[in-house]
Amino acid sequence: MPLGTLDRTPPPFFRQGPSALSKLIFFSALALFLMVADARFKMVEPLRAGLAIVLLPLQRALAVPVDLWEGGSDYLQGLHQALASERAAQARMAAVAERAARTEQLAQENKRLRDLLELRPVIAVRSQPAELLYEAADPYSRKVFIDRGSRHGIALGSPVINEAGVLGQVTHAYALTAEVTLLADKDAAIPVLNLRTQQRGAAFGGVAGGSMELRFTSANADVQVDDLLHTSGLDGIYPPGLAVARVASVERRVESGFARIVLRPTAPADGVRHVLVLEPLAAQLPAREAPPPEAVERGKAKPPRRGASAP
Repeated sequence: MPLGTLDRTPPPFFRQGPSALSKLIFFSALALFLMVADARFKMVEPLRAGLAIVLLPLQRALAVPVDLWEGGSDYLQGLHQALASERAAQARMAAVAERAARTEQLAQENKRLRDLLELRPVIAVRSQPAELLYEAADPYSRKVFIDRGSRHGIALGSPVINEAGVLGQVTHAYALTAEVTLLADKDAAIPVLNLRTQQRGAAFGGVAGGSMELRFTSANADVQVDDLLHTSGLDGIYPPGLAVARVASVERRVESGFARIVLRPTAPADGVRHVLVLEPLAAQLPAREAPPPEAVERGKAKPPRRGASAP
């Protein structure tokens, strides 16, 4: 075969294209052109939008396992929390049912004893709801205003409570609003009864930090930390049995003869929005009987002075 007829071109496997440097320069220029075109003329925006539409089903398909894993874990965690909450609610309902049964039993027993002893029936305290409007402008007092006043039947001295216990009492009643002095105020005072020892006392406000103080208690009195104090009902204002405070600390002072007892109110005023205003207890107590005329005449008659002769 003549040498001139041989094909001297390289086979396709070894065929060489543009050089690597040429490819780098081309693609760099293309990338720079696309970036400038996208930034200046938004030419690539339709392409990007179309590509996003095309790839959306693929993205959704790839996200399905992740969503299933996260949703399944959230479902199992929520199911576990729901079961735990259900068990806690059932336990609370059982405790409330037991307490309600015991309360009903005690109420029936109390009624039978009162009927047996022919005592006066227990006073039914009337109440009406109210909402806190704002606090008093005086920074040195603990007073709030409610949206009920004298036109709504609010009277001076009416106790104000919430679900936790006593908050204070009405000290000023206006036409549509009323001023409530809280137990933590420096001028507030309330008679209390220690449920553990049945010892009576008087709690006063004005202690730093919104606390109260049980004053005029002897140093050797049987008072312990965490004792619960309720209203005694003997002042003619607060009905008996309302929670007032718990004993926070007891400092016995032998040299002064009295103990310094700091109380923590069971119903803190911070965060309270809705309250109940009770009718003062004195409004439902029987009126005092007037003294007989003979006693009045004897009170008016004055004994003769010493050394003076009778006419």
